Amino acid sequence: MPRAEDIFTRHGGTLRMSEALRLGLTRRELYGLRDRGLIECVSRGVYRLTALPLISRPDLVTVGLRCPGAVVCLTSALAFHELTTQVPHAVSIAIPRPARAPTIDFPPVDVHRFSSAAYESGIETHIIDRVPVKVYSPAKTLADCFKFRNRVGMDVVLEALKLLGARDDAKVGELLRFAAVCRVEKVMRPYLEVTF
Repeated sequence: MPRAEDIFTRHGGTLRMSEALRLGLTRRELYGLRDRGLIECVSRGVYRLTALPLISRPDLVTVGLRCPGAVVCLTSALAFHELTTQVPHAVSIAIPRPARAPTIDFPPVDVHRFSSAAYESGIETHIIDRVPVKVYSPAKTLADCFKFRNRVGMDVVLEALKLLGARDDAKVGELLRFAAVCRVEKVMRPYLEVTF
């Protein structure tokens, strides 16, 4: 069992079952660690050392582990970047258009299919509790929200624009670049002129 704990520790304390098996652990060792209380099941097929501090953003960490190709977007990305007062009821993720939607039982997920240009631009990788999680940048998130304004709600979009406009690091050129990628430049431009 010490070898099994050491494998978890060397790999950040959190592993998917498939990763643990690939690293040489057996299912019996995993279940033994779980039964002894040394690891816990965070989500189906995802295990974490119990000695680690509590997960600060369990939903995003779970999505980062279960769907490494997905990117956190829309209201979930706004909440991550502190650009909204809304509390998302599900984690919004973007996947490229031909990809198959992931099946996750928990947390609830809203899957959005993006064109390859819109999917690939503006991705930032953040390490949350030792887990890499892909999240769109604030400017890209705002452009996406303008594109999906009927789903997100225009009040949420305008609140995010106001909060982003109050930041020192907000750049109009970057917002316009992502607006062009998302094909919402004509829609966004009047709001940007008023805000900036």
